[in-house]
Amino acid sequence: MTPPTGEATLLLQRAAAGDRQAAEDLLPLVYAELRGIAGALFRGERQDHTLQPTALVHEAWLRLVGEHAPAATDKTHFLAIAARAMRRLLVDHARARRTDKRGGDAHRVTLDEASGPRSEPRDVEILAVHQALERLAEIHPRQARIVELRWFGGLTVEEIAELEALTDRSVRRDWSIAKAWLEESLESDPS
Repeated sequence: MTPPTGEATLLLQRAAAGDRQAAEDLLPLVYAELRGIAGALFRGERQDHTLQPTALVHEAWLRLVGEHAPAATDKTHFLAIAARAMRRLLVDHARARRTDKRGGDAHRVTLDEASGPRSEPRDVEILAVHQALERLAEIHPRQARIVELRWFGGLTVEEIAELEALTDRSVRRDWSIAKAWLEESLESDPS
């Protein structure tokens, strides 16, 4: 059962004000959702993957409550920040692995709306998705943010609309356009 959003928001505010106990109290309230985001990112990965969902959650948590932690206004905003942190961790891990293997096995991902990453047969490397998303952010930052929140963060259209102060219709439209743009970009990228 998900705890009331108000409780998490209160703890976030206290943690932002420097209350270390509030940060410790927050983890049990959001852990299941953070684990769900990480689990979705790992669906379909190989069994011997060197990074596991639990480790990803813990690494992201350290970034989220550390000395230079970004301030979140509420639970949804916090989960969006967490999704971005997990994305960065996965990209860093993929880069390190690619460097270690000189182009070896990179993480495989897809752009499926219905069930998140890794459900379509056509896979693309997470680094390619990251690079394409960076290019999209240069020409349409809002669409890139929606992709990040929806695909990496697992947020619903309604949650994104609330977080970004948009209508559900705008989010759906931008998601659709961005997804098509990314797929086209990934197909045309020879790397």
